[in-house]
Amino acid sequence: MIHSRLARGPGRPRRAVLVAAGAAVGAVLAAGLAGCGDSGDLHGAGATPTAVGPTRLWPQLPPASTPAIDYGEADTETVRGITAPGDDIHDVDPVAVVRAEIAAHPDEYSGPHAMYAETVRQLQDCGKRGARAGKCPILQAYYRDLTGDGKDDMVLGIRFPAHQLAVRVYAFLHHRLVQVMGTSDSVVSVELAGRDVIIRSPSTLPGYEFRTVWSWDPHQNAMLAARDEILRVGPPTPPGSPTPTPSVSPSRTSPPSRTSSSSLSLSLPQPPSLTLSRSPTLSPSASGS
Repeated sequence: MIHSRLARGPGRPRRAVLVAAGAAVGAVLAAGLAGCGDSGDLHGAGATPTAVGPTRLWPQLPPASTPAIDYGEADTETVRGITAPGDDIHDVDPVAVVRAEIAAHPDEYSGPHAMYAETVRQLQDCGKRGARAGKCPILQAYYRDLTGDGKDDMVLGIRFPAHQLAVRVYAFLHHRLVQVMGTSDSVVSVELAGRDVIIRSPSTLPGYEFRTVWSWDPHQNAMLAARDEILRVGPPTPPGSPTPTPSVSPSRTSPPSRTSSSSLSLSLPQPPSLTLSRSPTLSPSASGS
């Protein structure tokens, strides 16, 4: 027992010194923190606004069951006579697709009141595989899996009169080439983002643009305009500057040239004066079945 006490004895004074030193350091730190003038307590940021839910107006009105206007937003069309080995859309000639659509819709391309007769004449400048020589209206084709089936689909663009651009998407569905999206508008740019096609169009409001996002809908087997919004993109046009005026928009589009590309966006050259056609027109559709 004596040996045990002697063994522990020298350790006790050392422990007391450490405790005293720790207390001194704590006092110094406390003094330093007190000098900061901030106790670290929480401070109120003011009253929180009360959440207000949506208020339904005129609840006595019966809900509509049919649209006032049929925009044909889910219309699709099978392209007759166009096939490809293994349903590889890279082997589809866009010029052949355009010509097939012209044959399927003669009134729009060659009738007495055809809106796109000029486009048909310009097709004569398109060489094999959609060579973009002369006035050929067919633009480069872009490829991306937009339907989510693991196979590329084809995005086509074609210039129409009055500075209109037709944008189409084609996909092989059940071994048939189907147009799953068709619209035309005055266009600032066309972009691919993931599995979406984004079209920016000018607005008659200075400093604003329309932005429409087309997305695949597996229930309709079509690309739908999932989001359509108007965005502020810059300062207003100075007073006295010309403002784009609405124009009649072609309702039929046709597809462009075959060139594989991994580019994510397609910016289009701006004509000196762009015209606006809102509510992008959708291609008339034969039965997609």
